[in-house]
Amino acid sequence: MTRSVWVKADDTVGDWDDRRARITTALEAGADWVLVDEDDVSRVRELGDINVAAFRTDGDVTLVDDVDADDVEEAEPNAQPDAVIVGKDGEGDATIDLPEDFSGSADLSTLRRDGDLERGAYIRILAKEYEQFAETAAEEADYTIVIGEDWTIIPLENLIARIGEETDLIAGVTSAEEAKTAFETLEIGSDSVLLDSDDPDEIRKTVEVRDEAERESLDLEYAEVLDVEQIGSADRVCVDTGSLLEHDEGMLVGSMARGLVFVHAETADSPYVASRPFRVNAGAVHAYVRTPDGGTKYLSELQSGDEVQVVDLAGNTREAIVGRVKIEKRPMFRVALETDNGDRVETLLQNAETIKVATRDGRTAVTDLEAGDELRLFYEDTARHFGEAVEESIIEK
Repeated sequence: MTRSVWVKADDTVGDWDDRRARITTALEAGADWVLVDEDDVSRVRELGDINVAAFRTDGDVTLVDDVDADDVEEAEPNAQPDAVIVGKDGEGDATIDLPEDFSGSADLSTLRRDGDLERGAYIRILAKEYEQFAETAAEEADYTIVIGEDWTIIPLENLIARIGEETDLIAGVTSAEEAKTAFETLEIGSDSVLLDSDDPDEIRKTVEVRDEAERESLDLEYAEVLDVEQIGSADRVCVDTGSLLEHDEGMLVGSMARGLVFVHAETADSPYVASRPFRVNAGAVHAYVRTPDGGTKYLSELQSGDEVQVVDLAGNTREAIVGRVKIEKRPMFRVALETDNGDRVETLLQNAETIKVATRDGRTAVTDLEAGDELRLFYEDTARHFGEAVEESIIEK
């Protein structure tokens, strides 16, 4: 599931200066959407590139995507939102009472209108009937935003269970802590959260919660070193990321996709060269490197703008953007390992003191590695085809 963070920035949060402050922080933090009033859409477009959802409070107003194509050029291009949300000043927020028969709902009628724009419903869960109204709206809505009043987990659990597959369910929150709970409810969580907060730190922390919710946690293990052999020169790849890596972080690389060795980032100074905490000297061009989607790429395929997975010694992961790839001919070691189940895996690493791997005894230069040492790695008994795990018998040796 891909999670997203929406930031509420309509006129209920203050004047344009207040709204602009929220929107600017959302842009800088990496939020996915802002929810604004229709009159502010073009203003948001001027501030930066972000998905814009706009409250529609008049169901009779014609949308740009509903008019004839010849008239579209006359409309202000930046005034077009990416999604239209109904419910504000309507039935969704209890400005208008819910009809006993939902088929007579003005909000639902607006949702059913034809057009190319995505549509959503905004609903405050004031009582059981509003929970039922949200379920009905989800049948028509691409996005269903539910705001808890005196919030309890139970309504959100009910909605996740009943409509979680029909619509993108967005839970209203006021803090990063509430966002974390929403993403974890029923072990499935809401698809997204709508944050209503003026605090820039809460906006940034909520984006961090989103990122953490999407990340893998890997079970790393140790494998015994069988052999470390000097094998001559090969084309070696340094992966330079656009991020500063921590001392216990690195990447997973290897000649066999089923067994990827943990190679430390060059975060430590040495007598020979200054630290380069953005770099992992990852091995030869043929080797695999793990990517954030759980797949792999050949090191030779990486280029600026690609994403790679960064992992720490505990198996926590995050993503990093490749800024540069350096390929040079260097002397290499072949490192052969045996896993607990008796499988043999290998990788090629440069013969240099600055390349460090993780052993049971701690951070160790590959030049000091010996048979009998135990190396940290990620092992999964599966084959790969174009980087994707497949149920297939493939022999790698």
